[in-house]
Amino acid sequence: MSVWHGKLHKKKPSGGVKRHYRKKRKFEKGGFPTETTLGEAKKRLSRGHGQNIKTRLLSASHTNISDPSTGKTEKVKITRVLKNPANADYDRRGVITKGALIETPLGTAEVTSKPGQNGVVNAILVPKKTS
Repeated sequence: MSVWHGKLHKKKPSGGVKRHYRKKRKFEKGGFPTETTLGEAKKRLSRGHGQNIKTRLLSASHTNISDPSTGKTEKVKITRVLKNPANADYDRRGVITKGALIETPLGTAEVTSKPGQNGVVNAILVPKKTS
């Protein structure tokens, strides 16, 4: 079973029911989200609209981390997923999405890319709070 993004299930502006005038189309088909987890790097390619290729990252072990103070970027290992504000369940399971906080040897970083759609984990180093 897949996700369907057609508009035939909605009602007319008058409130009446829309009748099906055709079958479902492939371009209306959706997909389930790719939940990137921590582990050995695994990728999967999927065809997008207009024959575009989407690289889905199933699991990741490294990230490209940028330090805004120095402007340097380097590839480091992800130690663990600290927090994922996108979903409480993702938070518990350690799923990496955009906005997730990850722990690295350089410090805490926030993910800025969409690993399930871009196929890469990019992050920015979060400055340490001084109390």
